[in-house]
Amino acid sequence: MKKRILLIIGLASIMMLLAGCTEIKEPITADSEGFWNSYIVYPLSALIIWLSEAFGENYGLGIIGVTLIIRLALLPLMIKQVKSSKAMQAIQPEMKELQAKYSSKDAATQQKLQQETMALFSKYNVNPLAGCLPILVQMPILIGFYHAISRTEEIALHSFLWFDLGSPDPYYILPVVAGITTFIQQKMSMVGMNSNPQMAAQMTMMLYIMPIMIVVFAINFPAALSLYWVVGNIFGIVQTYFIKGPDLRKAAAENAGGAKKK
Repeated sequence: MKKRILLIIGLASIMMLLAGCTEIKEPITADSEGFWNSYIVYPLSALIIWLSEAFGENYGLGIIGVTLIIRLALLPLMIKQVKSSKAMQAIQPEMKELQAKYSSKDAATQQKLQQETMALFSKYNVNPLAGCLPILVQMPILIGFYHAISRTEEIALHSFLWFDLGSPDPYYILPVVAGITTFIQQKMSMVGMNSNPQMAAQMTMMLYIMPIMIVVFAINFPAALSLYWVVGNIFGIVQTYFIKGPDLRKAAAENAGGAKKK
C-alpha cells in the first residue's frame, strides 16, 4: 500500500509537470506531429468537437459525453481492480503465515519468501499490480484531456453553465464537488477491505490526501478538466455501488445495527 501511495503521488507530480510544459501553448490540429499529439491529444480534441457539434455546439455536454465514453472503456479494468483487491484480501492469512515462516531477514530467506509469495499469487490467479493499472491508464488520458482543452480554441472559448471551459471555475464549485466525490468514491471502495491496522491507516491517509490534491489541481486547471473529474467520479460512485453492492449493504446493515445498540 505504501508503494501505491508513492506511485499515485509520483504520477500526480508527473501530470502537473507535463501539463505545464509540453507544447501547452501550441494549437492542436490534424497536422500536429509526434506520437503524443497524433494519437492522444488530437483524437481527444476531435472527439470532443464532434460530440459537441452533435449536441448543438454545446461543448460542456461534449466533454461529459467523452468522459462517459472513457469511463465505459475503462470499466473492465475497474472491475478487474475490484476483483484483484478482494482476492488479495482473501489470501492475506496465507501471506501472513509465509511471512511468519520466513521471518529471517537474510538474503536467502527473503528470496524464498518472495518465491513462495509469487507462487501463492499464481495459485489464486492474483495480480498485485492490477490495482495500479487503472491509474496508469488514466494518467495519460487525463494529461491528454488537459492538452486537448487548452490547445483547442473551439473548446477553450466556450462556456457551460456558470463557467468558461478553458478557465478555472471562478466560484470554486467544481473543485469542491470534485474533491467531495473523490472522497465518496474512495470511501465506498474501501468497504469490505479488512486490512491490517497499518494498511488501514495508510488507506485512511490516502482517503484524505487524494481529495485535497484533486481540489488543488482543479482550482488551478481549466474548469473543463474539473468537469471531467466530477462526471468521472459520479460514474465511479455508481459503478462501485453496483460492483460492491453486497459489501456496501452489509456495511450499512452493520452500521445501522451498531447505531441501534447505542
